[in-house]
Amino acid sequence: MRRPMVTAFFEEASKTFSYVVKDPESTACAIIDSVKDFDYAAGHTSVHSANAIADFVQHEELTVEWILETHVHVDHLSAAPYLNEKFGGRIGIGTNIKKVQHIFGKVFNAGTEFARDGSQFDQLFEDGDTFAIGSLEARVLHTPGHTPACLTYVIGDAAFVGDTLFMPDYGTARCDFPGGNARALYRSIQRVLALPPKTRLFLCHDYKAPDREYYQHETTVAEQAANNIHVHEGISEDEFVKMRTERDATLAMPRLLLPSIQVNMNAGQMLFTENEDQAYLKIPINRF
Repeated sequence: MRRPMVTAFFEEASKTFSYVVKDPESTACAIIDSVKDFDYAAGHTSVHSANAIADFVQHEELTVEWILETHVHVDHLSAAPYLNEKFGGRIGIGTNIKKVQHIFGKVFNAGTEFARDGSQFDQLFEDGDTFAIGSLEARVLHTPGHTPACLTYVIGDAAFVGDTLFMPDYGTARCDFPGGNARALYRSIQRVLALPPKTRLFLCHDYKAPDREYYQHETTVAEQAANNIHVHEGISEDEFVKMRTERDATLAMPRLLLPSIQVNMNAGQMLFTENEDQAYLKIPINRF
């Protein structure tokens, strides 16, 4: 099985890992789950985190073929447009982005000018689709539950699982956002755990279990199946759904949920502008 070269980048404010995935036989690469920094209090964005990726791409003289999103993130803004402007590369996400756009287009009263057909993205992936990163073949698994549009990208011996799984000592993603479903998440996780045991799993977030000192971003299928505190071997679907539903009921909404959704469902572009030079965020009051 081919082994892509994977370089991780960490944005600590949202505890997000982004990745550059390189074909070992060429300069071709993909960027996965990039972050645009956002100071919520000041309403100010910056590209410090994205520039760390950009500097690496330039230093290694890589060719960006894809800029991929595992899902519509609810805790950070995507830097996909910024990186696309610098390097090119097709921006891809799951075809069920259309479901997210329909749900949250209504939430934000986005109006008829907001397209709900996923056309803001260059590529909408279906379950089972394949695509190339240089000589590497990548395969798409539809892994909903956290959101309707979640994907896992399987690239050689590596899989990029988004928010489906966290490190084994932390568990699994929440499912209480609109369109989320704990039963769907359990079934999606079983698809991931059906990959070869040595498959490297790269996570979108790590929040550190209480007794762990360091952030971590990589595990394996075998480690998850044996040790994940929420969904290890022997945990039934009903047991998982009960645990996940009860746990989700205790969780606060992510701090950047409302800014993130309206930007990320629009492929990283601000949704609301005036006079073509001033962007705005919309905050629906008492909606959640």
